[in-house]
Amino acid sequence: MTRLSRAAVLLGCLALGLAGPAFSRDVDLAGYGYPLVNPFEATIATTPPDLRPQLPEDGDINQSDYALKLRPEREHQLPDNFWPVKKLHYRLARQDHEAPLVFIIAGTGAHYASSTPEYLKRLFYGAGYHVVQLSSPTSWDFMAGASPHATPGYSPDDADDLYRVMQAVRAQHPELPISDYYLTGYSLGALHAAFVSKLDETRRSFNFKRVLLLNPPVNLYTSVSNLDKMVQTQVKGINDSKTFYEVVLGKLSRYFQQKGYIDLNDAFLYELQQSRQHLSNEEMAMLIGATFRFSSADIAFTSDLINRRGLVTPPNYPITEGTSLEPFFKRAMQCDFECYMTEQLIPMWRVRYDGGSLPQLINQVSLYALQDYLHDSRKIAVMHNADDVILGPGDIGFLRRTFGDRLTLYPLGGHCGNLNYRVNAQDMLTFFKGQDAQAPGLATAQTGN
Repeated sequence: MTRLSRAAVLLGCLALGLAGPAFSRDVDLAGYGYPLVNPFEATIATTPPDLRPQLPEDGDINQSDYALKLRPEREHQLPDNFWPVKKLHYRLARQDHEAPLVFIIAGTGAHYASSTPEYLKRLFYGAGYHVVQLSSPTSWDFMAGASPHATPGYSPDDADDLYRVMQAVRAQHPELPISDYYLTGYSLGALHAAFVSKLDETRRSFNFKRVLLLNPPVNLYTSVSNLDKMVQTQVKGINDSKTFYEVVLGKLSRYFQQKGYIDLNDAFLYELQQSRQHLSNEEMAMLIGATFRFSSADIAFTSDLINRRGLVTPPNYPITEGTSLEPFFKRAMQCDFECYMTEQLIPMWRVRYDGGSLPQLINQVSLYALQDYLHDSRKIAVMHNADDVILGPGDIGFLRRTFGDRLTLYPLGGHCGNLNYRVNAQDMLTFFKGQDAQAPGLATAQTGN
């Protein structure tokens, strides 16, 4: 796929809705009210500020960052200038009374304090929960500070790493009065939350009361392939003498000249898209893909460095605080996620688990591996979008068959773009409170046909 268009994505999403007789909660388009009909725009700009919920400010939240020393061997495995990630850091927001605790697992490559975990923290804290924010197992800080193998992508291992971190977090705060445990994650973090929940069924450390999966990939390989392909999108106006970044920076410069300033807050991209300098569908697709490529490069570089594989950084190459990492970054940027899988993940999987073919790996790391458990566990629900750019053919059908009425499907929102829409926010809180997963009057239960 060399060119992405809104029409192609929307037609594809219509095709995805053709499923069997299962029932799901499909939110009616006319009554939903989310204003961004372009899935790329929704993914990038998220929700207009005046349609977001009222949440507590950081100054009103009792929160602190903490560190866990889980991998002492990293003291000598990693160069000195990696000192910030030799311990794993996380954020805890605590109530002043006994309350349920929510663990939030970040998406691909994301740090615990990035924008989406911060938003979810404010939402759940404002509703009376203790909240723990955890980085993704695919983030370089988690890989360095928590993962024994530092080769993320095999979901059972990633879940095992997360579970040990959660246990260590609880052990670090024995005085925290906790009534129940809840779990959520978004994007790849939602896939991880499903595997963590399954693991907890046997280990029983938390007995999660409710588990909420927000925009999870169904087939992990399909999702990363969709994102990788976006980097290859052909953008009008780009030729050998003009890069994609120059085109985008040019638009930002002209926007600055018109406005007289650029306020880099969470409303900026939405305002940009309403201006004459808005990004085209192709430019937005490439921007989404480029962001994912940066995450893939971080994974490839960090995994190679910790394991001394010599694929990105020569095994004995001396790295100090003065060493330029630019050559290694450029090399890592040439390796997309499929390249990382081929060169690092699959060889590790075959050695450790006697793995075989790529389809076998895909089945083990995707929601397919948990289908029976997810079908039978009433405490787990999914909130997803019909136009999510990470979904592939058959994914929505799988979600309908597996979750039934525990799937809430929104008509718009792209990939996680509507998480901070006030309707979605209320739906999340309603589910955690043990009520119907729909917000009353805002969603209509329909058949999945």
